[in-house]
Amino acid sequence: MRIYLFFLSLLFSTAISAQELNAKVVVNTAQLSNTKTEVFESLREKIEAFLNDHQWTSLQYKEIERIDCNFNITVNSWNEAESLIKSTLLMTSSRPVFNSSYNTTLYSVKDGDFQFKFQTTDQLEWNPEYVDNNLTAMLAYYAYMIIGYDMDSMSPLGGTTYLQTAENIVNNAQSLGFPGWTSFSDSKNRFGLLNDYLDGSMEDYRMMVYKYHREGLDMMAENASTGRANITEALELLNASQDARTMSQLPVLFTEYKRDELVNIYSGKGTNKEKETAYNILYRINTSLSDQWDKLKK
Repeated sequence: MRIYLFFLSLLFSTAISAQELNAKVVVNTAQLSNTKTEVFESLREKIEAFLNDHQWTSLQYKEIERIDCNFNITVNSWNEAESLIKSTLLMTSSRPVFNSSYNTTLYSVKDGDFQFKFQTTDQLEWNPEYVDNNLTAMLAYYAYMIIGYDMDSMSPLGGTTYLQTAENIVNNAQSLGFPGWTSFSDSKNRFGLLNDYLDGSMEDYRMMVYKYHREGLDMMAENASTGRANITEALELLNASQDARTMSQLPVLFTEYKRDELVNIYSGKGTNKEKETAYNILYRINTSLSDQWDKLKK
């Protein structure tokens, strides 16, 4: 439903606006002992409000169009004297598939450098012109990544504006001195993944995101064979993106959070040629999931 409502909302600027995200936040402190839980409950509440109450774009969203996303934060250590929290974030966003009750994972990433300072008295505010807080910078970055991916899944390269905003945050946040923002330190960090996604040589990957979701999954309810054929073509774009940037982690990550979905699309369904194409591409990109890919042949 959101897919078509989104396009209609662009036509009618008088529509009632709503924020873009429907975020749920979990803060796990199981690794800590003698924790003052009020600090982390305050953290959870403020992060959730920050993500959900801020309007990140000038677009007109309706309540039903808001993007579902989950922020699962596992606290690894807490230096109370310095108010420093070191944690790991698992962020996942999803979108509905047209004419179905199914939600598909659109983007999922694990951030092992989710470090920031926080006190219960802190107010989380966002000023894109003055990036001075690592927590709000990271949250804003992920907000725009979520929106950018969502837009890319609805129209070809549709999320460029929002992904470029995320890129500006990366550039401005490098001066904060926290990990995750700098080039060459980790190909799977915030800088590395976004840099790959926006690289011109990876345009096939972005087109894959559109074809897989909009022309593939969204077609399945109407015509499963057509949808599956388009998904197979999307995987060929995934393969081309792997060739274009062999060190990029994006194709591998895609296979990791889409593996069960891909198995369901092809296992016991589709033509032998489609299954063979899908198997060869997925096995090449991520051999560690060979047991999963073997199911495609059945």
